Amino acid sequence: MADKAVEIANLLAPTVASLGVELLGAEYLPSPGSAVLRLYIDVPADQATGEDGQPRSVTIEDCEAVSREVSAQLDVEDPISGMYTLEVSSPGIDRPLFTLAHYERFAGETAKVGLKLPQDGRRRLQGRIVRVQGSDVVFDLDGSEFVVAFGNIDKARLVPDWAALGMAPVKPGKDKPAKGAPKGSASKAKK
Repeated sequence: MADKAVEIANLLAPTVASLGVELLGAEYLPSPGSAVLRLYIDVPADQATGEDGQPRSVTIEDCEAVSREVSAQLDVEDPISGMYTLEVSSPGIDRPLFTLAHYERFAGETAKVGLKLPQDGRRRLQGRIVRVQGSDVVFDLDGSEFVVAFGNIDKARLVPDWAALGMAPVKPGKDKPAKGAPKGSASKAKK
């Protein structure tokens, strides 16, 4: 996270926590005329299961409540000069990773990472999060470990496993039996 985003996240985290959700992180995107402040909120890990045993996730009502309270706080504290748009969002399926704790929590998952400074000729990488080692994050890139200093990570997001979620598109001609063959069987071409 950029310094301004970290500053704003630290300022707003207690307010967001008082509403029963946690502030995962913030993105501050300045631009001429108007900036964007995007806050990502989530249900705390220890409350991820509701009283009914079902998974609990951020609701639109949570986003609205955070937006109202944070807007009031930002008006008083005024950490952003000029015009800006406030967006409050759940992390979504391609969840952004902001802290070392996020990398620890999602070890084993695949992440897409942008680096602040090139490392071994790379500015971007996509690999499985293996572990957090001190202030470094270890990724598996094609069977080799690739160690990145947490301070060199600009942005990172989880990469959804669409097939595991049952949402992968079926490519034409795949998973269909050959014409005339009974379903579940494959036909062989004769020579």
